[in-house]
Amino acid sequence: MFSDPALAAVLTLKTLTIVWLGGFLGGMATGAAGFAYGVVATSIWLHAISPLHAAMLVVSGGLIIQSSLVFKMRRAMDWPRLAPFLIAGLAGVPIGVWLVVKTDQSAMRLGVAVFLVVYGLYAMFAPRLPHVSGGGKAADAGIGFLGGVMGGLAGLSGLAPAIWTQLRGWPKDVARGIYQPFILVAHIAALLLIGIVALDRVGVVLFLAAAPAIALGGWAGWMIYGKLDERRFQQMFAGLLVVSGLLLLVRV
Repeated sequence: MFSDPALAAVLTLKTLTIVWLGGFLGGMATGAAGFAYGVVATSIWLHAISPLHAAMLVVSGGLIIQSSLVFKMRRAMDWPRLAPFLIAGLAGVPIGVWLVVKTDQSAMRLGVAVFLVVYGLYAMFAPRLPHVSGGGKAADAGIGFLGGVMGGLAGLSGLAPAIWTQLRGWPKDVARGIYQPFILVAHIAALLLIGIVALDRVGVVLFLAAAPAIALGGWAGWMIYGKLDERRFQQMFAGLLVVSGLLLLVRV
């Protein structure tokens, strides 16, 4: 039916089911916690599609869900507080993309995965997280730069800012008003660099197939977020860090 074998392989029920499932679960994680879309989704997508097309879906699909969530969080966005993250993050993204071909990604993923599991378990069971009040905007910019590098290198732009906002002790709406738009901007920057390579016919079909599932998952996650108080949000946040770390370990 399809003259292009690669396109025919994408349009099988098995492949589409995996694409839909990854998109929905990744969207739901992001809708509920504001991050982890790429980690959750690609852990499922890589069973059926190439790493390059999975990376393309992370940044292109991320634009769908992050755009809608940033709009919902617009009243919580503090631009003076957000600016250091964004400026430094944009500087970090191209460095991360460059490092993709210069570093051992397996070693990097292993280190990140172990950190996420250990920190997530600590955050889950500690009676109170330590609060970091020092460093000011310079420290925020450093975290933004790290997030940008991780976003370009492995699509993990939101992890460092998300954890940092927890350590800053910011309420959940304030925290999401920081790392939600940060992830969106990082996705746009990464898409400009990755999309040139991965946006072929197969990539377009995958995006069109995944988009409704991502949007539906994001809506379901947002409904969950609205029912969480600060403590429950922190517990869910910590649990999602552990899950993200375990999923990364599976991919190492």
